[in-house]
Amino acid sequence: MIEGPTGRRRRTDAEKMRIAAESLVAGARVSEVARRYGVTRWQIYDWRKHLQDGRLAVDGRSTSAPAFATLMVDEPPTGRVIVDVVVGDVIVRAGRDAEEAHLARVIRAARMAR
Repeated sequence: MIEGPTGRRRRTDAEKMRIAAESLVAGARVSEVARRYGVTRWQIYDWRKHLQDGRLAVDGRSTSAPAFATLMVDEPPTGRVIVDVVVGDVIVRAGRDAEEAHLARVIRAARMAR
């Protein structure tokens, strides 16, 4: 007969959610997170599945409710260059306001200089 504590720890749903979420952070390794909290990798995988399925909840609130991610929109490029023309080892950059005749002369000159 074994008496006393078994060494088995009961974790709250909040702890399980926090540990599972930490394992989902980009670059996190499940084995390192498991070691840090003294649990097995398989427990974390199980908690992650429960988190995704909505079976793991805190204060009776399911985590399967729809959520929105923050949308990050880059500003459009403000540079004037819209075309790069490569002639041999020469690169000709032309903007929106470049005249076709002038651009043709520059390209011809670049070809002749080769």
